[in-house]
Amino acid sequence: MSSAPKPAATRPTSRDVARAAGVSQATVSLVLGGKWPGRVSDATAERVRANARELGYRPNLAARSLRLGRTRTALLVVPALTHEFFARVYTGAARVAVDHDFGVVLYPSPDGTGPARDPFASARAALDGVIASSMATEALGALGGTELPLVMLDSDPSGPGASARVNLDIADGMRQVAEHLLALGHRRFTHVAAAVDSWTFAVRARALRETLAAVPGTSLRVVTSALEVADGLRAAETALAAPGHRPTALVCDGDVLAAGACKAARRLGLRVPDDLSVSGFDDLALATAVEPELTTVRLPAEQVGERGMAALLAVLDGRPAATGSLPVELVVRGSTARAPGE
Repeated sequence: MSSAPKPAATRPTSRDVARAAGVSQATVSLVLGGKWPGRVSDATAERVRANARELGYRPNLAARSLRLGRTRTALLVVPALTHEFFARVYTGAARVAVDHDFGVVLYPSPDGTGPARDPFASARAALDGVIASSMATEALGALGGTELPLVMLDSDPSGPGASARVNLDIADGMRQVAEHLLALGHRRFTHVAAAVDSWTFAVRARALRETLAAVPGTSLRVVTSALEVADGLRAAETALAAPGHRPTALVCDGDVLAAGACKAARRLGLRVPDDLSVSGFDDLALATAVEPELTTVRLPAEQVGERGMAALLAVLDGRPAATGSLPVELVVRGSTARAPGE
């Protein structure tokens, strides 16, 4: 005679968690919904979380979405998935999101920093808010007329439309580069500037120009380039072959451009850093993959994503988002040295 089938294991409920933790269901909802600070003690919150983990409890997100009118989904709009910086931004945003039972949908502009299809037309009803890089300007045009909360990353603080902003101290990063090279005796500079109409690159150009202008005897030329190694190589070749005194320092708007600049120098028979110093920006993995390794500005990309997601959660909860720019750090490596003749 066969034994009777075992009953299916029942899914633990918030009531089970409340009973195990010795608290009310309302307290469980506050803690697991991330709304407990100031209303529940740290010890109680940790007890609730520990019992939820032990029981294997997961909130019924579909039911909660219907009850709250939220889908618990954020859209992250970036210019390109091929750029390591934005992959790290996503990692940071997703890390915070998962702690609040949110999902993050990643939308890259199909043409990098160029025009993008409307990412919102079929998804507006399924989103709670948007986190967007200012470099994805064309994709952001689709936000017009929507009421979705918008958190802007690396964008003009005086610009309209954003519910909150998360910025890096980009100007300070470029000042650190300029002051480092000036201290090494460099006076002839070329800025290999990104050919992207974006606040972040405008800030870099202005900070470099103003820092160098404060030191007598300096000169600054500018060449522009798309954000690709091959384009950076061509722009650097143009700068190094231009009439007049050759620059002793190339200041590049990104590590990708700096890698191209180093290739251009080698093709022209110049040694980096003996004949020419080259600096980057971002501190991508590429910065230590090239030889010599790049002097560059380290940007805390994951922190940008974390703060962006936290800012969106704050806006949705009616709380003020954190303010102030994230600090950046100059990392000095082998691609910069004293100016020739110094």
